[in-house]
Amino acid sequence: MKLGIIGLDSSGKTTIFEALTRSAGGVGQKTESRVGTIAVPDNRLNALSRIFSPQKTIFAQVEYFLPGIADQQKEKGRDPLRLNQVRDCDALILVVRNFQGYGFGPPSPLGDFNKLNLEMILSDFLVVERRIERLEADRQRGKKENSDELSVLKQCLTQLENEEPLRKNKDLANLGLLKGFALLSAKPLMLLFNNDDDDQQTPSFKDQKVEEEFLVIRGKLEQEISQMSTEEAGEFLQEFGIIDTAMDRVVQKSYELQGLISFFTVGADEVRAWTIKKGSSAISAAGAIHSDMAKGFIRAEVIGFDDFMTAGSLPAAKKLGTMRLEGKNYVVQDGDIISIRFNV
Repeated sequence: MKLGIIGLDSSGKTTIFEALTRSAGGVGQKTESRVGTIAVPDNRLNALSRIFSPQKTIFAQVEYFLPGIADQQKEKGRDPLRLNQVRDCDALILVVRNFQGYGFGPPSPLGDFNKLNLEMILSDFLVVERRIERLEADRQRGKKENSDELSVLKQCLTQLENEEPLRKNKDLANLGLLKGFALLSAKPLMLLFNNDDDDQQTPSFKDQKVEEEFLVIRGKLEQEISQMSTEEAGEFLQEFGIIDTAMDRVVQKSYELQGLISFFTVGADEVRAWTIKKGSSAISAAGAIHSDMAKGFIRAEVIGFDDFMTAGSLPAAKKLGTMRLEGKNYVVQDGDIISIRFNV
């Protein structure tokens, strides 16, 4: 799970990255690409850890990638927005400036978003157009045609010509045929409006409609909080009546953006959150833990998190009948606590 952070110059991309990853900038940090992996906050896992007192508690993780200027200069061609560097990311976070600042003009968050959106559409258009030209040239030379690929690419081209990102058509964007093209506008996208420290308001959309997931954040303030000790941050949040930081919400949204859910395994050794795609089966969950579990799958013992908390323990859940046995085709629900029975 890798999310690329993009935006126009001076939008606060680096500030957001450092707030998310709780990292501080240093010499060369502005020019080199940066990667940070952080735990996905989950109060359910905290509650399970308190009950089981395991040796280890392992949270789901999200990786953030901030493209660097130096890497951009190494690439062929001109890529001022560093879009080519995020092609291998699973999803994108687009940061737009909604704050005042010395030397800046008035913020135009929706204008900046539309500009970046159009750049991604144009980039994808060129990729798709070139591939169609190659396929048609191959056909003229007598090479066997891949009609499915050509048909899908022509659908993409039509949508891109209409200046519509491919993510608008989820069925098209998620087709396996397109995976190798790493099309930018097909990736899930979250929009972050980066506000001044004292501004929590969503910018005015007027007559425009924003269909993407978006959050309003105060990037500089969040960066300062991220550099505090746990005790200092707790006191600060309590003083200002903040229940959780915006960065926690961004991380959670990052996870949900990719259509992911968590299931849990519990025990004295380890309480752990495992990541799978929404709609995955019990045998897929077994495979996420270990391939042998999927090969030798027999049954899955399953209980929902809320049912477990009501029962208070696994033996009590069994007595209440809220723990059940499920087969390999059971669709795992977010928050399920699962134990796999297998034999290899």
